[in-house]
Amino acid sequence: MPTGPVLSAAGRKLKAKRAGLTRHRGPDHAETVEAERDYRAEVLAEHVRKVVDSFPPLTSTQRDKIATLLGGPATRSESTPAA
Repeated sequence: MPTGPVLSAAGRKLKAKRAGLTRHRGPDHAETVEAERDYRAEVLAEHVRKVVDSFPPLTSTQRDKIATLLGGPATRSESTPAA
């Protein structure tokens, strides 16, 4: 029985890349960390795509609110120094 999300071809490729890098370079290597980030972003994007496709069309206000939520933390972390 499969566990986790059902992935697209792109998601499966990123998952395999992450696994290979983890095995050969370790979980803390910069390339492995980047591959993990790319994989998780793809999983999130696929999930959001499925959810949005199942809903009726959003208003522009609703789209703006959701875009702000998705863009907010990335913008803050890039502009705010780590504590």
